[in-house]
Amino acid sequence: VQLVESGGGLVQPGGSLRLTCVGSGFAFSWLPMSWARQAPGKERELVATISNIGDTLYQEDSVKGRFTISRDNVKNTVYLQMNSLKPEDTAVYYCGAGGNWGQGTQVTVSS
Repeated sequence: VQLVESGGGLVQPGGSLRLTCVGSGFAFSWLPMSWARQAPGKERELVATISNIGDTLYQEDSVKGRFTISRDNVKNTVYLQMNSLKPEDTAVYYCGAGGNWGQGTQVTVSS
């Protein structure tokens, strides 16, 4: 199983980023996919989960209305569109499937 995240970076408050995760080595289209994040000094928290057919199964309360999870099963890719970013969104963001997690991509929200 391999999960490779990209798309992180430095963005000002109120800005947007789209994270991308490409999966390989497993039946991507069969599994729900998730995004989680871990801020410095805090535990990893689940941000959003999407079903194998594209239904959003879960969103953490603080990201509702700002973040959107989506997937493309042809491209074995899951996305996290993040709008109206806040400094408290700063974290390493991880993509997960079936108990496996990628290496993460850093998102920093700062002016």
